[in-house]
Amino acid sequence: MQRLPKIIISTIPHKKQRYPTAGDYFKKKGELHITVSRMVPKHEFLVAIHEMIEWFLIEHRGITIDEIDRFDIEYENNRLKGDLSEPGDDPHAPYFKEHQFATHIEKQIARELGVNWEKYDREANSL
Repeated sequence: MQRLPKIIISTIPHKKQRYPTAGDYFKKKGELHITVSRMVPKHEFLVAIHEMIEWFLIEHRGITIDEIDRFDIEYENNRLKGDLSEPGDDPHAPYFKEHQFATHIEKQIARELGVNWEKYDREANSL
């Protein structure tokens, strides 16, 4: 990567996500698009920060968005009823390390904003 792409962050209705996720990223015409499911503003901000950090790390390490999409979609297709886990928390995820780091930073920012992590996590999982 020679330069950062134009980054567009959009808040959208959850049902308009490409698959069941609170946050997503993809490239289109050389731009990075981050979509965040509609929640309270602090929660939307946390999801957007997580996605941006995760994307930059996978880009830096040569992990493609296509690899992640394939893994995430297969994970969602095989999800058992009542399972609230995130695909990136699965140690087999091609972006496991990057997702874990982004979550760590997201939790630090949540603390700084006075966001209750459990409440935030419940909201994101209830979408």
